[in-house]
Amino acid sequence: MTLPAFPWTAALAALDPPVDIGREEARREAAEELLRSRYHQEPLVDRLWRHLTQLLGDLLDSTTGGPGSGLWALFLIVAIIVLLAALLVWSLRRMSRGRRAEDEAIFDGRERTAAEHRTEAERLATAGSWAEAIRERLRAIARDLEERAIVSPMPGRTAAELAADAGRALPDHAAGLGAAARLFDDVTYGESPGTAEGYASLAELDRRLAAARVCLRADA
Repeated sequence: MTLPAFPWTAALAALDPPVDIGREEARREAAEELLRSRYHQEPLVDRLWRHLTQLLGDLLDSTTGGPGSGLWALFLIVAIIVLLAALLVWSLRRMSRGRRAEDEAIFDGRERTAAEHRTEAERLATAGSWAEAIRERLRAIARDLEERAIVSPMPGRTAAELAADAGRALPDHAAGLGAAARLFDDVTYGESPGTAEGYASLAELDRRLAAARVCLRADA
């Protein structure tokens, strides 16, 4: 008489010692497992992580193949780890820079006139503090545009927003305003030291904008 199967029979079977199979056999079974349908829906990050861990495991296994192969495998492992760390740091800095560039305003809270910002910018430029001088010169441009009612004062306005708003009012200077905004973001959030040439370009833009007039065009 055949005894009925009980739920715990599978659990008892799982307690059997594992079968010792060769490496090639294990690879074949792993490949067959990967061909099953559930792996086609595996997230890309999980798939990349699985391939990476498999690669590292193979490299670690190869360290037992001899002195030469072991040193080469260890070198590859260290190179991969350094590369991954560099990519992580780069992506984090890029994300942080993007968030700050979107969120931070041109002005730092101190109320100054355009003339005061220009004076401070010239003082910083004379001292060779190019990054700070560039920031102050763009603040002078922004304040001058507000004082002349070319753009409306807006708390928290970013450099990109200033370039967009002023570019609509002064289309002939839109390209220069966009370049100035990018330079401001580079020295403020991208840790760029700034240069004398960069400051000179903002000073020239400031002079050209001072002589610019808004052209009112009637819509058809």
